[in-house]
Amino acid sequence: MKRSFSDEPGLSEVLFDFLETVFPGLPKAAKRARVLGATWESVSIPFILSKDGRIVSHVGVIELSMVLLGQTALVGAVHAVATHPGYRRRGYYRRLMEEVIEDCSARYETLILLTGNPEYYEPFGFRVVQEHCFTVECRSPGGADGLRLLDTRNAGDVAILNRLLETREPVSQVVGVVREKAVFCFNEGGRPLHYAEDLDVIYCLELEGARLKLYDAVAPNVPPLQELLKRIPQPVEEVTVFFAPDRLDIDTESTPYLLDHDGPSYLMVRGPFPPEGRAFTLPRPARP
Repeated sequence: MKRSFSDEPGLSEVLFDFLETVFPGLPKAAKRARVLGATWESVSIPFILSKDGRIVSHVGVIELSMVLLGQTALVGAVHAVATHPGYRRRGYYRRLMEEVIEDCSARYETLILLTGNPEYYEPFGFRVVQEHCFTVECRSPGGADGLRLLDTRNAGDVAILNRLLETREPVSQVVGVVREKAVFCFNEGGRPLHYAEDLDVIYCLELEGARLKLYDAVAPNVPPLQELLKRIPQPVEEVTVFFAPDRLDIDTESTPYLLDHDGPSYLMVRGPFPPEGRAFTLPRPARP
């Protein structure tokens, strides 16, 4: 069941054809990440079941370098769990998950996954861990226009993105990631990336009127939130942060929250997870 992209050159194309039937648009996102210098094949270990010469079920595993309460740990991230619609309810998914857990147990204390259907994974020892968002009211009148959009078709801007992803500090010491590019490029490659050149930081953010939503800050040194507000020309009255804001130098109110990441996205964990019970969110760009 455990396969290898490097040993099977044609596997990638066949797998993406299969995944398109279950997750339309996924191969396009993987292609976009490849252009940014991060390939699916370099990070994902495929577990595959085939029948009659075709793939009928797949589970992928990515190794994430996570920071959990200030300590770096290698965590196995289960992703792209899929069974062809014509082959469901035949036990293929269960067989693959059992194989994945047996294989990963020798390498990782902790496994994580994101899903809209927690009940599918509870029989395998996964549990839902509550996440939070963080809100602060502010009276930022607007400042200089200190952000520009990265052009992912420009080699210089792609080089900036890769450099900052390779040298970033975790956006939070509660839950964050380091030395991770592929998941970021897959999740954010089709979204606007805002670059503050003088701060040398890329922000993943959205502005809705006077409300700012902040999803990530990619930098060797994460600046306080006030530095970002100074570089947004329009007034901001409320900021919602979707990661623990311990590096942002602000006091916030935390609220239990279910992140909508292409649909409801429950964080599930198998094994020890030190931040459990604390207020945090695994940032959107790091969600496998």
